[in-house]
Amino acid sequence: MKHSLSDRLAILSDAAKYDASCSSSGAGRRDSAQSKGLGSTGNGICHAYTPDGRCISLLKILMTNFCIYDCAYCINRSSSNVQRARFSAEEVVWLTLEFYRRNYIEGLFLSSGIIRSSDDTMAQMVKIARDLRIEHGFRGYIHLKTIPNASPALLTEAGLYADRLSINVEMPTEQGLASYAPQKQAVEIRQSMEKMRNCIDASKDKTLAGRKAPRFAPGGQSTQMIIGADAATDRDILESSSLLYGGYKLRRVYYSAFSPIPDASALLPVKAPPLLREHRLYQADWLFRFYGFQFSEITASQPEGMLDLDLDPKLAWALANRAMFPVDLNRASREMLLRVPGLGVKSVKAVLAARRYRQLRLEDLAKLNVSVRKVKPFLQAVGWSPTRLSDQHNIRQLFLPQPQQLSLL
Repeated sequence: MKHSLSDRLAILSDAAKYDASCSSSGAGRRDSAQSKGLGSTGNGICHAYTPDGRCISLLKILMTNFCIYDCAYCINRSSSNVQRARFSAEEVVWLTLEFYRRNYIEGLFLSSGIIRSSDDTMAQMVKIARDLRIEHGFRGYIHLKTIPNASPALLTEAGLYADRLSINVEMPTEQGLASYAPQKQAVEIRQSMEKMRNCIDASKDKTLAGRKAPRFAPGGQSTQMIIGADAATDRDILESSSLLYGGYKLRRVYYSAFSPIPDASALLPVKAPPLLREHRLYQADWLFRFYGFQFSEITASQPEGMLDLDLDPKLAWALANRAMFPVDLNRASREMLLRVPGLGVKSVKAVLAARRYRQLRLEDLAKLNVSVRKVKPFLQAVGWSPTRLSDQHNIRQLFLPQPQQLSLL
């Protein structure tokens, strides 16, 4: 039975929901006033957020959910009994343009199952991006989920048209990938990431003639790993993320909590991990990227390498290092202030600017939209000197979420 276009859109947009690595951060606006084109940025629609907090809508679909691979954790694996569908390259281009003209979207997030071969599938995805850019002058955002063992030439061409590329590492550890996706090779994934990194770095340099190198994936590259499907601890996951950020200059690592799937392999857990675990991993990732923490210290005091689900990682770290607090609001370094629970990057910047002119009190923090209740156990300021945290017993109990009364109805 041949599905209609709307039926295929429903199937392939639903199949794409498992891909978490959908973001437009890092990509600059393409100004259509500079050159003629559609979609200058500034059923299948998802929302992503730019670094300045702007929400944009993307058409998020798979080109096809047919796949020759049989990864145990994937709903679209070859042995899965799901409804299959496929778009042609021309149909994806048409859908993107029509959705844009109706002001439904500002860009495209395109992934795909692997059909025939990696090169054949990647060639179709590159054709979609090329046709949008070259034939139709599309100036909107494009994110391509690339295929690791596709030819280097195709991966390189993809970066000429896409704002961001992503290559999924799939599992946090090489052992997990070998167990759950034996047809995929960790070394091929990392080689592709290295290729992308080199191309991105080269695009920032000038040529020998002094000209700017061709634009290449200005939004960088990202990846996604599934958590909770294997026995990897949060320490294992964050250690893997540290290597990815450091080795390949990734813009983002996305953490996707495993979702139980129909007809699942006996290797997989019956229950999904708590979504709060995914949330804590993102918080830890944020501490690494913006607050100067190392992943190793975030989990150093955590039993069995798992993040505390009851406390956010920054607060849990502070309580495990109580001897370092309180810190002096008026003298502490930026690095130390960033480690104070309740102080964010913007509030620390405001504190550093304000204390150049006068000594700060706790009340001054309220004027900076800082929760005084959260920070007062960790700070000393003019007129305020709290009890040292290291002198308090059962300090953790003071910070645990208050129990809530559940309804009987």
